[in-house]
Amino acid sequence: MKTSIITVSQLNSYIKACFECDENLKNIFVVGEISNFRVATSGHLYFSLKDEKSIIHAVMFSSNAKNISFDIKDGISVMVKGKVSCYEISGQYQIYVQQINPYGVGAVHLAYEKLKSRLLAEGIFDEKFKKAIPKYPKKIGVITSKTGAVIHDIKNVISRRYPICEISLYPVNVQGEKSSEQIVNGINYFNVNQNVDVIIIGRGGGSIEDLWAFNKEEVARAIFASSIPIISAVGHETDVTICDFAADKRASTPSVAAEISVPDINNLKEDLKNFRSKIFVSLKAFINFKENNLYNLKLNLNKKNIANFLNFQSDKINNLKSRLDVFCKNYLEKKRLKLDKFKKVLDAYSQELILKRGYSVIFDNKGKNLKSVDKIPENAKVKIVLSDGVLECNLVNVQKISKE
Repeated sequence: MKTSIITVSQLNSYIKACFECDENLKNIFVVGEISNFRVATSGHLYFSLKDEKSIIHAVMFSSNAKNISFDIKDGISVMVKGKVSCYEISGQYQIYVQQINPYGVGAVHLAYEKLKSRLLAEGIFDEKFKKAIPKYPKKIGVITSKTGAVIHDIKNVISRRYPICEISLYPVNVQGEKSSEQIVNGINYFNVNQNVDVIIIGRGGGSIEDLWAFNKEEVARAIFASSIPIISAVGHETDVTICDFAADKRASTPSVAAEISVPDINNLKEDLKNFRSKIFVSLKAFINFKENNLYNLKLNLNKKNIANFLNFQSDKINNLKSRLDVFCKNYLEKKRLKLDKFKKVLDAYSQELILKRGYSVIFDNKGKNLKSVDKIPENAKVKIVLSDGVLECNLVNVQKISKE
């Protein structure tokens, strides 16, 4: 820079250009303690990072801050990723933070417990949502590193225990910046394609920082949303992650996950052998039972028994015939008596018997039966029917008898 007179803005602009031209300051990781933390109304985060000797200002824009999964407050140790540049207006250099994570066991454990409590309250870990692991899977999806020991251990166990089962690997980074995103993509891949019966998510042991990808909220929610059962096999037996709580089944190691995901083919062969023996014994007993029945039938089916059987059936038929004859006779007698009763009733009301008792029936000249003197004129011609003949008469006088 040549010696000349410049403005403050030009100086700050030049200083900013110097910062941004330095490759060592474009992508750096810095560890420090949070101080002077505040959240602007815009959602941007402003704070300082300090250690025993120095302090540097930092800013994290809202677009990056929305991905934070733990509480930031003064006094906690963090590791930030970002770049160093100059804010021209104030001439202040600072770190522009792109990512921030807890650093150290205390802070990391704090973030872990906070996320665990929140997901637990939402029901993400509830047993009632856990899906059963299928007994006889045809294909298993594995989400892990393609180069680590995990996939080899899983393949070895499954090929030994249940060699008819296929394995589909979805390779991911099991730690680092993009690992949680890749794990979520793997879960979604198997769910979209629906080409596996169970999913194993696994990696070897490590520090809590190494396993942090499996403590991410997005991973837990992807596991919970999966329609395919998921077995978590992260770290060693003493390592417990959010992934373990969200999964349908937790295995202490990847090898154990492989064991519980498939049956032992040797046990299946033994079960089939025992089943076949039981079927053979049952069939043999059934056949012996039927043979004994057949033998007994053959002994009973001789001429004497047949004759006795026919005689017995003949006696039975004769007995039934006698009973039927008696029944029919009694039935017909009852019907005859009833018919006689009806006949007597009909006879009592017959016209012939009524006329013999001294009664007669009168008809007008049109043949209509006369039941009353009403409207019958004098000198009308009528016919009187008696029991032994008919009289044709002219009425001389018609009188009506008063009922009073």
